Amino acid sequence: MVGLSAMTAGVLGLATGACVGFAVRRARLCTLGAIESALVGGDWRRMKVFGLALAIALIGTQALIVAGLLDESQTTLLPPRVAWLSVSLGSVLFGLGMALVGTCAFGSLVRLGGGDLRSLVTLLIFGAVGYMTLRGALAGLRIDWLEPVSFETPGGGPSSLHQLAGGLLAFDTRLMLVALIAGALLVAVGRDRRLRHSPRLIAAGMVLGLGVVTGWVVTGVLVDAFSHPRPQSLTFVAPVARGLYASLLGSADWLDFSVMTAPGVILGAYAAARSGAEFRWEAFDDHHEMRRHLVGAVMMGGGGILAGGCTIGQGITAGSMMALSWPLAIFGMMVGARLGIAFLMEGSIRQIFRS
Repeated sequence: MVGLSAMTAGVLGLATGACVGFAVRRARLCTLGAIESALVGGDWRRMKVFGLALAIALIGTQALIVAGLLDESQTTLLPPRVAWLSVSLGSVLFGLGMALVGTCAFGSLVRLGGGDLRSLVTLLIFGAVGYMTLRGALAGLRIDWLEPVSFETPGGGPSSLHQLAGGLLAFDTRLMLVALIAGALLVAVGRDRRLRHSPRLIAAGMVLGLGVVTGWVVTGVLVDAFSHPRPQSLTFVAPVARGLYASLLGSADWLDFSVMTAPGVILGAYAAARSGAEFRWEAFDDHHEMRRHLVGAVMMGGGGILAGGCTIGQGITAGSMMALSWPLAIFGMMVGARLGIAFLMEGSIRQIFRS
């Protein structure tokens, strides 16, 4: 441990978020847009960009673990029991909310940096409901009713794919799984000719993946363990909720890598929008649009806490740890988003089952 202070970790979180926000805004990369293009339009390019980010994050994170620099058991992503009901329900709710809002929590931060005031309203509601679910009025429902419905990994160890596979095959499968998952993702990117000719998309995927690795290095290797007890990396549900709470009550939660990545993303997206002459103020067109955003924000705030993270927190950060919750959450979010898209396009989710 180098022993960085909590304030230094927060500054590094701000810088990391700014780099990620800038790259993603310049590339016009959006999680919901990627899902919609893939599942509705058959264009998987942007989904492959997130796959590139996951491959880089996975390789970098597992290298830190194998080198003995990062203790995966100290993170919150690999508990001995997987709360499958909470993750499943929360991820579907998050996906539905994402469709109603038109982007995810991370995307809302990026949009706000471009002057979208709809995202400001969304993030305020999202953060408030998220904190209610994390530590407030809805926490009892989560803790007493949903999270107890869980299963334990073999041996009671960290709930990771390599732990599960190792228990079944009786040998350490970590490196094999990293090679298979990262290799498949990188091959998919390399074989896509159109994607290879999209440097901004490729750059955004690389920066996003490196941002996750940076989070693990700062909070798991460099920081003082007493000021930042648990390693953490990019995720935009609980940190946004805790940041909102800190801004209202003046708590010390601001001195946190993950919390500071949120304003960092806004600043980076703002710089990208200004440099590309794309910054403009936007607001709701009518009360119908506002109502849709408010309902979606509630779903994303509560669902994101239940799921244990957003599309970035579960899709890439938890994926870099090969958490068992990762595929479960991503599947649920894609299902929820697809149902939400069908509802918005056709007025009824029944249309998805007829297509």
